[in-house]
Amino acid sequence: MKKGILFDLDGTLWDSSGTVITAWNECIAKNTDLDRTYTAAQMKSYMGKTLDKIADEMFPDLDKPERLRIIKMCGDYENAYMKTHPTSLYFPREKETLGALAEEYFLAVVSNCQDGYIQIFLEQCGFGELFGDFECARTGLCKGDNIKLVAERNKLDSYIYVGDTELDCQAALRAGVKFVHAAYGFGKPSRCDGRVTEFSQLPAVVAGSF
Repeated sequence: MKKGILFDLDGTLWDSSGTVITAWNECIAKNTDLDRTYTAAQMKSYMGKTLDKIADEMFPDLDKPERLRIIKMCGDYENAYMKTHPTSLYFPREKETLGALAEEYFLAVVSNCQDGYIQIFLEQCGFGELFGDFECARTGLCKGDNIKLVAERNKLDSYIYVGDTELDCQAALRAGVKFVHAAYGFGKPSRCDGRVTEFSQLPAVVAGSF
């Protein structure tokens, strides 16, 4: 039986909020007439949401096409910025824990982020080879359907989803799989099938989820 663990990215596998919001503020200052800046705390509240929802929260006073234009520009700018400003904010004992999990489970990343962002994570983290697949907003599907997509194309017989927010919880519910809450992350979901407060706790909790 092929078993898999699919992971959310932001707040679950790394915390790039400081780097991302610096890039977005820089992009807005250079390429728009808007006189506003945003904080890392605000970025943490945005992460995990689709880009159109983030645009609605960041630019409620602008019309929809302009919101979407700016948020796409920020995403493109962010990808370029992060390639030259690597983040090192991974969680304690993450690399060795994932290495142990990869010996028994197929690992993948499923996020609502723009295309290119997961690839940067996999290139920079130093353990990208442990992940067999990834998916993001490039499909046009919601996160729950992307979870199912990754599971289907990798022929997983059984799998779970690990994330940190209510949106991750709802995505797992849509995919019909168990949800493990990364409680060290950014959110407090309404329910979960397992919970970890440290990354190193994952092997024990995951083993009890199959």
